[in-house]
Amino acid sequence: MSRNKIHVKKDDQVYVLTGKDAGKTGKIIAAYPSKGRVIVEGVNIATRHVKPKSQHQQGGIIRQEMPIDASNVMLVCPKCKRPSKMGVKVVENGDKVRYCKACEATVSVISKGKKG
Repeated sequence: MSRNKIHVKKDDQVYVLTGKDAGKTGKIIAAYPSKGRVIVEGVNIATRHVKPKSQHQQGGIIRQEMPIDASNVMLVCPKCKRPSKMGVKVVENGDKVRYCKACEATVSVISKGKKG
């Protein structure tokens, strides 16, 4: 069963709620809505052993971020600087925006209103 919609998107600042990195904050590098997962900068670091593909390429051990479930992160409000629930509302010019339910600040515009 796949979810096609997640509450966060690329470049959002998020707070990790659960897992080994609970309590950390970071920026979303990539979002995969079809899988319901996100990659957060500096969170869920895994060690990968990479084999050199050519004679001139260097192999070794690299550390990289791995995806975590989108339900384990919460959006951080840019105004009040804390993780809080977000809502969606339509403002007077017809734009659909995400807003912080704690401080009522607008976080981002989801879609532009229709030109009339």
